[in-house]
Amino acid sequence: MPTSRPAVRVGDEAVPTEIALSRTDFVRYAGVSGDFNPMHHDETKAVAAGMPSVFAPGMLNAGILASAVTDWLGPDCLTRFAVRFTKQVWPGVPLSTRVVVVGADEASGTVEVSCQLVDSDGNIVVQGQATARVGGRRP
Repeated sequence: MPTSRPAVRVGDEAVPTEIALSRTDFVRYAGVSGDFNPMHHDETKAVAAGMPSVFAPGMLNAGILASAVTDWLGPDCLTRFAVRFTKQVWPGVPLSTRVVVVGADEASGTVEVSCQLVDSDGNIVVQGQATARVGGRRP
């Protein structure tokens, strides 16, 4: 059965998702993903490597951004998703998502989406682009 998808146009924006990740979130992600890089959970090793603290796994940040898109456009909407990591995310720093439609292809029933994960200082920590199905069409 097709998923009902919202009607969106170029310029439409999703309601921002607000989150602050904790050290516990980092460890929980490590357990699920198998990514046990000590930079994400071991304060002593992170500081010895020159970091001020542990920091969030990049793919955890990417997952937050992808979820912002799928929460808005539907759980199976993504046909392409790409990100570039630009800054580390430290424990407790407030983050918010920005997701905006930047292009549309009526023939295929898809939209191009620009998405960002932004910290409380306005720094983009993850920059993303996605293609998503909308309007109930399945190319």
